[in-house]
Amino acid sequence: MEKKYISLTYDLMLKDADGKLYKYESATRERPFTFISGIGYALDLFESNVGSLAVGQSFEFEIPADKAYGEYSKENVLDLDKGIFLRDGVFDSEHVKVGAIIPLSDGQQTFNATVTNITDDKVTVDLNHPLAGEDLTFKGVILESHPATQDEIDAILHPKCKGCGGGCQGGDCNSDCNCDGDCKKQ
Repeated sequence: MEKKYISLTYDLMLKDADGKLYKYESATRERPFTFISGIGYALDLFESNVGSLAVGQSFEFEIPADKAYGEYSKENVLDLDKGIFLRDGVFDSEHVKVGAIIPLSDGQQTFNATVTNITDDKVTVDLNHPLAGEDLTFKGVILESHPATQDEIDAILHPKCKGCGGGCQGGDCNSDCNCDGDCKKQ
């Protein structure tokens, strides 16, 4: 699949309890959503719906929950020992509070969880994606679309680098860059 640089505006619409659409978030002309198709950065159905559109073309489509972020699962809501969240022997109330999104690890991978409740001895976290169980409706306009250059691909994959292309200067490449070199920090 050809990798394309795509920049677009969108309104992401969700349905309320009555089934009426409301705006959940937007990407504007001033702050567009920009991605490279074919690298797993955007939802597959999102890419397939906008990938062939021309600059200036409008779009509107829905992605059902099971093809977006999956169905909401109560099994992904866990009560964890409050002791897991100690920092220097004290509960980390600065970072672990209701509504906070916190990183957790199972020893092999790191993932985000939303804190939903805190008791004297437990912290309840929700591992579901915030949009799990939601059908997503997108409306927008294509601002830019062309075959991606290597510099554009690098800028998306390694946002802390201006480009990667062979030998980090002065050993200044960090692990976030994960490139083979010539990192030009932003």
